[in-house]
Formats: sequence, structure tokens, C-alpha cells
Amino acid sequence: MSHDLFEAALAARAKAYAPASNFSVGAAIRGRNGKIYAGCNIENAAYPEGWCAETSAISHMVMDGEQSIAEVCVIGTGDVFCTPCGGCRQRLAEFGAADVPVHIAKDGGIVETFRLGDLLPASFELDRS
Repeated sequence: MSHDLFEAALAARAKAYAPASNFSVGAAIRGRNGKIYAGCNIENAAYPEGWCAETSAISHMVMDGEQSIAEVCVIGTGDVFCTPCGGCRQRLAEFGAADVPVHIAKDGGIVETFRLGDLLPASFELDRS
């Protein structure tokens, strides 16, 4: 089931805009509704004021009306092991439970899976009441 997330993250990475670092990232999120939302990183001249791939994917998810993450896949450039940055870990945690799987991929496919709670064990909690 995770292969479709990998394919979506890989396709998103191909559209990344990373002229400063030449490090493209793609991310794909499966919402609780079953839909896949993908995004890429976007750099600009005010580096490091860029936009992460996970942020792009979350934006697409929220614009579709979904507010809950079921699964995530992230892929960096080449054979680099690329986990979400600290800010993205918090963003993901605001829309996903601690047990949400976060798949880390390289060009050949998914190489490791973490639980979101293990990547960000002390996240901020929001009062959603």
C-alpha cells in the first residue's frame, strides 16, 4: 500500500525548485480519507526562507478539506537518507497521531519506516476542543 505513496513522492520530487542547494525533496501524505497529497520543496533567493516538501503536501491536504494524516513518505535527492526537518515533524504531528507511519525513501524505494511519535517525541499539543 505504501508503494503508491513512494511513487507520488518521487513524482513530486521531480517538480522541486531547488536552485540554491540542488537538493530536491518530495513528500506524499495519505489522508484519513484515503486520498494522496504530494508536494515538493521550493527554495528562493531569501535562502533559507524556503518551503519544505512536507509543507506543500500538507497545504494540498488542507485545501482539499482533509485534516488528518494516516501515512507519510519522504524522499530526498539521490541516495541520501532524508527525514523530515524539525519544523515539518511538528507540522505533521499537528495533523497526525503518534502512530502514523513515516516512510523514508531513496531512489530504489522505501528504506525505513518510523512512527511519527518517535520522530517527534515531545511535540507541542494543540487544544482542538
